Amino acid sequence: MDFRTQTATTESLSQATADALLIVLAGEPKQQRLDKPLAALLADALSVGDLAFKTGRSLYLHRPAGVKAARVVFAVAADTGPKAFKAAVAAGLALLKPLGVQHAAVAFAGGSLEAGHAEALVAAATDATYVYRHTKPSAPAASALSKLTLRVDKAELKAVQAGLARGRAIAAGVALARECANRPGNHCTPSHLAAEARKLAKAQGLKAEVLERKDCEKLGMGSFLAVAQGSDEPPKFIVLRYEGGAKGAAPVVLVGKGITFDTGGISIKPAGEMDEMKFDMGGAASVLGTFRALAELKPKVNAIGLIPTCENMPSGRAVKPGDVVTSMSGQTIEVLNTDAEGRLILCDALTYAERFKPAVVVDIATLTGACVVALGHHRSGLFSADDALADSLLAAGMAALDPAWRMPLDDEYDEALKSNFADMGNVGGRAGGAITAAMFLKKFTAKYRWAHLDIAGTAWKSGAAKGSTGRPVPLLTHFVLSQAR
Repeated sequence: MDFRTQTATTESLSQATADALLIVLAGEPKQQRLDKPLAALLADALSVGDLAFKTGRSLYLHRPAGVKAARVVFAVAADTGPKAFKAAVAAGLALLKPLGVQHAAVAFAGGSLEAGHAEALVAAATDATYVYRHTKPSAPAASALSKLTLRVDKAELKAVQAGLARGRAIAAGVALARECANRPGNHCTPSHLAAEARKLAKAQGLKAEVLERKDCEKLGMGSFLAVAQGSDEPPKFIVLRYEGGAKGAAPVVLVGKGITFDTGGISIKPAGEMDEMKFDMGGAASVLGTFRALAELKPKVNAIGLIPTCENMPSGRAVKPGDVVTSMSGQTIEVLNTDAEGRLILCDALTYAERFKPAVVVDIATLTGACVVALGHHRSGLFSADDALADSLLAAGMAALDPAWRMPLDDEYDEALKSNFADMGNVGGRAGGAITAAMFLKKFTAKYRWAHLDIAGTAWKSGAAKGSTGRPVPLLTHFVLSQAR
């Protein structure tokens, strides 16, 4: 989609040249900056009750008198912030999307525009027009909406243009993550993810390396390979490099869980909704998407992406409950539940990350149903013993409208992982399951600053809107940008 700016006074808004005019309102009716024709339309709509200044309300008007655009939509925002602006834009676009509108002009009559508003506009528009079609030839035709012009005051122009640029890059990353995660498990295999990483590197000037099973065996990745051994699909360990910082500068390392399908293994899952376990590589998809965004934005920072990827399947070769495996770190693990496999592949990747002498490591994983119970589907779970790092990630999530919530990592939770037969078990009891999962990963991160994002509740949606969200690409991109020097 083409996103542009147009510097113009609000007095000329009724004469804007576009197929449709989307006007976001906020505050009180008398505070709206509208010229006479639009102010009259708004006053009339309010007087007859067609519109009210209440959050989420919107109104469509066709060929209104005195307005050049054939269609006008008023959408009411809860306040003047980017989050409320995004919700109002999404509501307005929902009215315009089925109408064949190709070009819409967007104006914020109730407030001033900043970079965050521009980024929010891009996110709302690209989400509204996304359609998955790779395995669905009968998918509806692409939206006709192909151009949005954001009307800005001269004083807002520089910030808004920067926000649009960041928004476009993040939207491209989110789209890549969604496309990978939405593909079914027989299409998006570990080999497919490896091919996508190589394709991304070639197109965007990144570096990509793919370690095969033998390479992982030589490195001693016994925990990762234990999960992979039940499947006929070969495992892959993907290493991506973005080199935008000074040579030798410590990189930011992102580690994404890449289970392309999770049956639970021998500890098999219930059949209901198991199809959604194709989304269990949402962490891997978010790493690919973030590197797509970084390649476009070109921040002055070095970044490494690590993606251990395999299937978790039951077979005669599959790891069994009670088996003991040796991780790359040398620590042994009693596999008490084969459906707690994400931490088993991540722990070897976290050990592999040591070789880069990282400034910081963040792992991203659809790790636990317990995190969904704790936080639902709005915020991702954030775990870190490093207060400054946790604050940076929380701030990045708020700025990106991709929020997280910090969870505890008290030492007492570690008791649940004790084993009589290995250095640790891979699960504790039901209580605090998301926390004990993070405590398990923490055991492999002593040599660097580390944080863990549990995205089990935010990486995809179920029900009628089933599909990947592309989260937390926005959060991760903002975080990496904040680390640039």
